Amino acid sequence: MSVAANYGDEHIQTLDWKEHIRRRPGMYIGKLGDGTSSDDGIYILIKEVLDNSIDEYMMGFGKCIDITIADKRVTVRDYGRGVPLGKLSDVASRMNTGAKYDSKAFKKSVGLNGVGIKAVNALSSEFVIQSIREGESRTVKFEAGNEVSDISEKGLAEKNGTIVSFWADETVFGPYEYHMEYIEAMVRNYTYLNAGLVIKVNGQSFVSKNGLLDLLNENLGEEPLYPPIHLSGPDIEVAITHGHGYGETYFSFVNGQHTTQGGTHQAAFREAIAKTIKEFYKKDFDAADVRTSVIAAISIKVEEPLFESQTKTKLGSKDMGADGPTVRNFVVDFMKQELDNYLHKHSETAEILLKKIQENEKERKAISGIQKKAREMAKKVSLNNKKLRDCRIHLTDKNDRAEESMIFITEGNSASGSITKSRDVNTQAVFSLRGKPLNCYGLTKKIVYENEEFNLLQAALNIEEDMDNLRYNKVIIATDADVDGMHIRLLIMTFFLQFFPDVIHRGHLYILQTPLFRVRNKKETLYCYSEEERQKAVAKLGSNPEITRFKGLGEISPDEFKDFIGEGMRLDKVRMTKEDPVHDLLEFYMGKNTNDRQGFIINNLRIEADYVEDLI
Repeated sequence: MSVAANYGDEHIQTLDWKEHIRRRPGMYIGKLGDGTSSDDGIYILIKEVLDNSIDEYMMGFGKCIDITIADKRVTVRDYGRGVPLGKLSDVASRMNTGAKYDSKAFKKSVGLNGVGIKAVNALSSEFVIQSIREGESRTVKFEAGNEVSDISEKGLAEKNGTIVSFWADETVFGPYEYHMEYIEAMVRNYTYLNAGLVIKVNGQSFVSKNGLLDLLNENLGEEPLYPPIHLSGPDIEVAITHGHGYGETYFSFVNGQHTTQGGTHQAAFREAIAKTIKEFYKKDFDAADVRTSVIAAISIKVEEPLFESQTKTKLGSKDMGADGPTVRNFVVDFMKQELDNYLHKHSETAEILLKKIQENEKERKAISGIQKKAREMAKKVSLNNKKLRDCRIHLTDKNDRAEESMIFITEGNSASGSITKSRDVNTQAVFSLRGKPLNCYGLTKKIVYENEEFNLLQAALNIEEDMDNLRYNKVIIATDADVDGMHIRLLIMTFFLQFFPDVIHRGHLYILQTPLFRVRNKKETLYCYSEEERQKAVAKLGSNPEITRFKGLGEISPDEFKDFIGEGMRLDKVRMTKEDPVHDLLEFYMGKNTNDRQGFIINNLRIEADYVEDLI
């Protein structure tokens, strides 16, 4: 009898709640990560705790939330009603336990399945939850989900509320660091969606007076064509404007949850923008002409939202409530009335918007013939495309590993060859550029179809018509760590900033960090990503170790490359905020102001030269 056929009672296991979470954390918090990415699991843990405090505020209890992060210990303190003392332990350790099953207690909350805070508990080396109600307190402490103490007190002068402290377990997550910029971005979103709520992070206060209007103004990378339109009603708030570039940028939320992958409400919002504006002008504009360059935000509140995963990044539900309209009808009807009213009352904005749509239409028609030829060329090349070495699983697939999909954009045969030989063929694709791409700053989208490299890259990503069709979750620029490599990196980033900014806005564009040095002796090999790391490696290995300076990706063998694009891969996400004036940056670094840029380079080269001289 074969081993496979030997299947008996002893092979059936029943895991308790915490063991299941610790063995399968991805089911509850998405990926693990080390804190270098905003969607790493350690930030999801904070969000799960914070969601409960936000829900208290939404129900009218507690106007301030305190977050303290020190030595990897996270503490969240709200001033809501406090968890009922008798159920405190159950709330933190018994699955499917919570008040949010009762719509009377929490009508429109995020955490509906009673899982979130239990996942935090199970994935923490230490987890402490304290509830204070009318001078009475109960504190329950857990370690890796196991209860270790339960203390009750009376006669406290503390204000009502709940305090949760936890340390994410390094035996689960590995070494990690909190990056405060990601936490602050998360907190800012909460304040935009809950005007008047004060959230303090290590003593720094965050608050919004104007909701989504503040969000839009804070995230504009350029001056908009017209002042943002801000509309609100029961259970819905929107803010809309247009920029000067291409693409569509959306910030969407459901019950205070940032739905980074969109969903039903965002699709309805896009439809409603085009439909309402076409009807207002009584012209049958192409929807793409209406929405090109739009920058908008939408927040809705629904009872019992159905998200497509525990991480709640995409709304799947279609109904507002038991007797309410569908999400689509709710959004479309609101926009049809409120946006139409706004445009009638603000003729200046309506005139600017009309002019923008007409310009978009004119450009689209001018390149329609070129587009058709470019599509045909892309289809022919794709049949025997040596530039794209595709993977098997894509973001658009209904596959558990779809979000692991990525594409490396690299230059030259040697570099692409090393990555191709060492990649995971299931989730990692490679697109090979032929030399330096064109500097497309200041050019129209016509160049995307006329330039073979750009046309084939666009086709590989599948983003010509709609960003929702993007085939890879991560678009990774992988170039040599030298002057030419940096230049190619800038040229590719300019391509996305100029024509497909949504790739950046939605958090899909990354830079691959590869080691600059290999330091080794007979016993150990260390890879170093900076001069500082090289010095530490030399000090650690001692005795004149062999030091190799990698000049290009092609010098790294496929066997070595597996380490750099596997679990230990280092990625820097490309992000844009209000502090990044895109037009000014592109004009300076990629424009024709040669003399100004030359002076900047010379001055910085002098600084570098002085630094090198000091080292010598």
